[in-house]
Amino acid sequence: MENTHSSCHDASKSNSHSSGAKLSADPNAIYTCPMHPEVRQVGPGSCPKCGMGLEPLIADDSENEELKDMTKRFWLAALFTVPLFIISMGDLLPGQPISKLLSPKFKIYLELLLATPVCLYSVWPFYVRGIDSIIRKSLNMFTLIGIGVSVAFIYSLIATLLPGLFPVSFKDSTGHVAVYFEAAGVIVTLILLGQVLELRARDQTGEAIKKLLGLAAKTAKRILDNGDEEDIPLEDVQLNDKLRVRPGEKVPVDGIVVEGKSNVDESMISGEPIPVEKKVGSLVVGATVNGTGSFVMEAQKIGADTLLSRIIHMVAEAQRSKAPIQKLADIVSGYFVPIVILIAVATFFTWAKFGPEPSMAYAIINSVAVLIIACPCALGLATPMSIMVSTGRAASMGVLFKNAEAIEVLRKVNTLVVDKTGTLTEGRPELVTIQPEDSFNKESFISLVASLEKGSEHPLAEAIVRGAEKLSIDLKAVESFNSVTGKGVIGVVEGKTVALGNKALMNDEGVEFKHAIENAENFRKEGQTVMFVSIDKKFAGLIGVADPIKKTSKEAIVELHKEGLEIVMLTGDSKTTAEAVASSLGIDKVVAEVLPEQKVEVVNRLQSEGNTVAMAGDGINDAPALAKAHVGIAMGTGTDVAMESAGVTLVKGDLRGIVRARKLSRATMANIKQNLFFAFIYNAAGVPIAAGLLFPFFEILLSPMIAAAAMSFSSVSVIANSLRLRATKI
Repeated sequence: MENTHSSCHDASKSNSHSSGAKLSADPNAIYTCPMHPEVRQVGPGSCPKCGMGLEPLIADDSENEELKDMTKRFWLAALFTVPLFIISMGDLLPGQPISKLLSPKFKIYLELLLATPVCLYSVWPFYVRGIDSIIRKSLNMFTLIGIGVSVAFIYSLIATLLPGLFPVSFKDSTGHVAVYFEAAGVIVTLILLGQVLELRARDQTGEAIKKLLGLAAKTAKRILDNGDEEDIPLEDVQLNDKLRVRPGEKVPVDGIVVEGKSNVDESMISGEPIPVEKKVGSLVVGATVNGTGSFVMEAQKIGADTLLSRIIHMVAEAQRSKAPIQKLADIVSGYFVPIVILIAVATFFTWAKFGPEPSMAYAIINSVAVLIIACPCALGLATPMSIMVSTGRAASMGVLFKNAEAIEVLRKVNTLVVDKTGTLTEGRPELVTIQPEDSFNKESFISLVASLEKGSEHPLAEAIVRGAEKLSIDLKAVESFNSVTGKGVIGVVEGKTVALGNKALMNDEGVEFKHAIENAENFRKEGQTVMFVSIDKKFAGLIGVADPIKKTSKEAIVELHKEGLEIVMLTGDSKTTAEAVASSLGIDKVVAEVLPEQKVEVVNRLQSEGNTVAMAGDGINDAPALAKAHVGIAMGTGTDVAMESAGVTLVKGDLRGIVRARKLSRATMANIKQNLFFAFIYNAAGVPIAAGLLFPFFEILLSPMIAAAAMSFSSVSVIANSLRLRATKI
């Protein structure tokens, strides 16, 4: 039951090409098991748990070596198995044509000749994986296939070459020992066909990542120091390089526009078809498509740091993660194979002792049928295949799931906690109110305030500084700058002590400001965030900043209400401002004036009331609450810390993505349950029929060939059902 890098690597040294997997173009690519994502190693091989061929963690366009190998083995098996089947079963036709053409002895030797390449060469990877599973004491589907095929073939081989070793009970009415070369051959061929179909279908689950990889630009046009331009491969782009993006070209990496303007199609990250205007100072994202204009950009994020690379990595990790529901399948699979082997042994002895003549032949054929039909491949694939397709589908809609658990839990959420700034609003506040006291000059007042805020990184501070710059106000140097958490900032500008913040800060400074409270409340009712200003401990005036509500927020709240969610807005802003925003959007509850550390307490309280809580936010101060919630939802327009703490990321920060993600969550879980039902029912019904339970009542037996076909079909049907998620209407 090992799952370390080294154990998996050791298992694959001798069979990395024949039994696993897809060779990535990157020699250092990490490979993982589709059924056991915790198994990882550098390079291809076989999983030490289930024996399946490992595949690259991040899909690419390189050739699937396992599919190529299995296809070759399948066609060779089919070439020999078709005549083998005709020779063996031909006497079922009227007139017994085969017996007229071939003597019984020649017929058996011809069957041996045709079955040997199938049962030695074509099935070889299954033998290797089966033996490996026994050595590792981790029995799996290849254990059952290896035992089943080898028993049928070796028994038939001995019956052909040394028939005198067998007692009378093994012989039919003509005195010959029955052979089952055709059963072994057809089993191998059908299982190989199932493997080929399964590998092709599994390839399709990686289409989302392949499409994302295909979006990236291949080259960039770098501007040299002397003004010349050169085309370079994308991987040669360095930080701070100046790059020209011409009309119709893809933006090579993430960066900022430093010259020119254009409209850029950002549908690959937002899903919105309307191009976005870009001018000097605008951020651009790699792989988006430039319109008719031309611009020069400065590279700010390259390689693995670009948004596209991070999206690809997040999708790949999510696709390989385990949903909690899969624990049930893992537990069942862990006990299933040993139980099946015991059932097969019991079947053999029961038929040998109580079965009709030739009883030993019945014993072997029915025990082989039990081994073959019981392969738990469909059970193991039921959850991972749905998760892979679902996360790929979500990525195409601008929703990134960090793991499978987020997909499973999201559909149960009944309470959504949303941060205000950057989540419901644009996160780019604007200075709208400057109201100094009569004793202060307006220009001097805003100069002192903006100079103080230049030392702060808060979005409201940035809005004040931008507003002052628009008014062409000169900013001065600041001394003794101090940020008071949850209250505001204090500093010395031109020898004056300037304080800007909330009522608590004014009280701390001993400033008399009661006459301004009513005026401040009026501004807050308009949705402004209002701050009090004191200069040398004397009240100096009010500063009001408004953060425009996102155009999509109201529609998102309406859709979330239709989903039955209660919306709670959580903000450090004043109660009046928060209620003004909440009222305009139709939000159910408001919790205002909370400090960053109190956000976790609010989420915890809602959870203790029995709610399944999702938290949506975008800032570093939201990260603890995002991690505490049952599902954290980060705005892709926010901080990296928020995205790392969250289970879901909305690439463009559009709350409507939560509705899409929730619908996809429901569809995915329904799909997984369908897959598990099919796999459980198939195995539960198939094993007793193969063991001969119906024979005493209806004289019905299940041929190992039919068992092999059914086993292959079950795996392919599970994958086909999972692929339906790509077309599910969301």
